[in-house]
Amino acid sequence: MSENQYGFKYDEYGNTREILVYSSGVAVHSISYVNKGTAFSLAERKRLGLEAALPPAVRSMEHQVENSLIKVNSKDKPLEKFIYLRSLFDRNVVLAHALIKSDIENLMGIIYTPTVALAVQQYSSMFRQANGLHFYPGNIDQAENILRRYLHRDIRVAVVTDNQGILGIGDQGAGGIAICLGKLMLYTQGAGVAPWHCLPVSLDVGTDNEALLADNEYLGWRHHRLKGDEYLDLIGRFAHAFRNVFPNALCQWEDFSKQNAFAIRDSYLHDLISFNDDIQGTGAITLAGILTAMRIKLERLEDQVFLVHGAGAGGIGIAEQIGIALVEAGLTEQEAKDRIFTLDSRGVVTSDRDLEEYKYKFAKDKEQFTWLKDSSKISLTEAVKEARVTVLIGTSGQGGCFTREVIEAVLANTDRPVIMPLSNPTSMTEALPEDIYKWTDGRALVATGSPFEPVTHNGVTHSIGQCNNVFVFPGVGLGVLGSGAREVLPQFFTAAAHAVSSCVSKAEMENGCLVPPVNSLKEVSRKVALAVAMSAVASGVSRPCVFSTFQHEGDEARMAELLRKMRWDPEYLPIVAM
Repeated sequence: MSENQYGFKYDEYGNTREILVYSSGVAVHSISYVNKGTAFSLAERKRLGLEAALPPAVRSMEHQVENSLIKVNSKDKPLEKFIYLRSLFDRNVVLAHALIKSDIENLMGIIYTPTVALAVQQYSSMFRQANGLHFYPGNIDQAENILRRYLHRDIRVAVVTDNQGILGIGDQGAGGIAICLGKLMLYTQGAGVAPWHCLPVSLDVGTDNEALLADNEYLGWRHHRLKGDEYLDLIGRFAHAFRNVFPNALCQWEDFSKQNAFAIRDSYLHDLISFNDDIQGTGAITLAGILTAMRIKLERLEDQVFLVHGAGAGGIGIAEQIGIALVEAGLTEQEAKDRIFTLDSRGVVTSDRDLEEYKYKFAKDKEQFTWLKDSSKISLTEAVKEARVTVLIGTSGQGGCFTREVIEAVLANTDRPVIMPLSNPTSMTEALPEDIYKWTDGRALVATGSPFEPVTHNGVTHSIGQCNNVFVFPGVGLGVLGSGAREVLPQFFTAAAHAVSSCVSKAEMENGCLVPPVNSLKEVSRKVALAVAMSAVASGVSRPCVFSTFQHEGDEARMAELLRKMRWDPEYLPIVAM
């Protein structure tokens, strides 16, 4: 649908109040942001030339949601539910979001992890309708002109991937854009960023997935991945074009390989309003769980010793965020680093090894830690004992590596060990919550990366909180947009972590839950957004919100009002026929 067939009218808070339509008749149906389906009123049908184009009865949105929920629940397989939701989104965006909102606890797992991984893998074979933008060497020279076609949508958030590090399943070529679509749907659900302000982007630099290259159905750029200067040049061309066209929009880097993830995040820290969710979002939600554990234990963060088993983007991102929080708590940078150990497939990471650049920050000096004389022969259990670890975090993707021996070693260091097996999916989790509670006689504080049912041990039921980045990135995005932050600072994620932790109630903590339930996403995102926005003000990177004429002036109450009014909710808007 051409961009000159519809537009948006905003209020003083930058929220859409009317949709302007410059076409009529059946063409209105093909504008997914405008289409109301059977909910078009009789007056709207007459005004928009839809008379006789729909059956006579008019359904309310509530009726539509009820009907759609029955349909999606009638599907036997998660992927079938995904296809139904995406098809609904492609024809009626508002109804799709209203449906998801009505049962977010169950449907979030359909539009995003774990089901989205199946959609990524089958992207080409089940392709139905184009969504977002696909840049590749054949069109990157036109990136700025292509992006300008979306000016009418006032893009505020873009999720951008190079498709290489997808959800533990690796290089998935063009299919990675499904991740971006899912993340942006969660921006809308959590932060209330209207779907027309969201843009999914695939930077298709090729794929080294030989199965895809040999697949006749594959829709991506059929070449091996660009590397070196060619790769960096394509990324740079996109970043330059995006900054020129949408200088005030947020760019979230998503699912890059671990080395590229750090390099690209750091390269564009000051040139774009950007962050990497796999690094910083993962770090923030993990820190939130640890902060809640400290509230339960009545202990200080700076008194803990941390071991992150798995030194990829997520693992080092967690270490980074813990380090930032420790410094904010009063430790020096070196004191903070000394309390954080990382471990990869070759053992505890030490500075004498030939390492990827991003691992050096937390690499240990063998002269300082003499027990690391031969780090490759130090087992996980020995590392826990020697370092006196009290918080054990898993991002290794090695299912079952947190054995009874390992867990009991942590228990020997603290009365209430914090154990966080975060690898996805469930088959890759480092330990099952049921086993952790059994091995610690119910004393452990547990959060996981995958969803788990509550565990009952010795008559006590423990809720298993899921460390899901969805509690972080939507609120960070709204806070950045509302404050007009010129860049995304590391302390924003510490503020976000404290906000998420504050949303865990006393009753939930008594049940051992370290993060909030998914059905509180909207409230959590609101608190995260306010914390991030006020952090931006305190850090001096805030400016008047360019998306609103209402000015917060740095006052927390006015900022809260702005953020509340900026939120879009899935309700049908008045349509003005032009």
